[in-house]
Amino acid sequence: MLNVKVLSGSMIAVLLAIGSYLGAISTPSVAVARAGTNPLPEVANAVQKTPAASLTISDRAIGAAKIGMTFGELKKVLGATAQFKVESSFMVDFDAVAVSRSGKVQYRIIYAAGTKLKDTDVIELLRTDNANYKTFQGVGPGMTLKQAEAIYGKATLSYNVDNEMREGVVFANQPTRKIMFVPKAEGKQFAGVYGAGKGGFFQTDKYQPNAVIRSVMVRK
Repeated sequence: MLNVKVLSGSMIAVLLAIGSYLGAISTPSVAVARAGTNPLPEVANAVQKTPAASLTISDRAIGAAKIGMTFGELKKVLGATAQFKVESSFMVDFDAVAVSRSGKVQYRIIYAAGTKLKDTDVIELLRTDNANYKTFQGVGPGMTLKQAEAIYGKATLSYNVDNEMREGVVFANQPTRKIMFVPKAEGKQFAGVYGAGKGGFFQTDKYQPNAVIRSVMVRK
């Protein structure tokens, strides 16, 4: 079985450079839209259409995969409809098991590199790049940061050179810190537009016009 304490410590250290400032952000109440804003029509539609349970991202799950359940339990829930593929060196310090249906990856179980995910191991970190999966408020992969801001409030992007320069984004009114958003801007190294950093840490509320949410992660 994975060493839960070691794995959890590693995740906190490298989860997309978000950890260095998450503690300074108080947990806000859920906001569907900021006062005084007029969300784009497609954003309003997304908010109104609550995703099906099988496609919902929550603070404890992505679809049928739940934080705290074992890998074996997930296999039983999904049955023969799912395929599982190990992806070594998925990112620095982490490997992954890609969970697919009909040949399309639904989400990934992330775990410590150099170990094998056994049926008895507990799921602690999930990630999806699949645009079919959304939070209860309609935010998910593929949505522009501008659209997400209309739902969750002002975006703050950051990265830390000590954490492999992985970029993360936090929204002022996102309902939980256990859901993490990874941004990207096609053709750019970073989605954010950064000035001078401090001690290797860079943070900004400015971003590229084409910046989107690349993926969503849920952690223990």
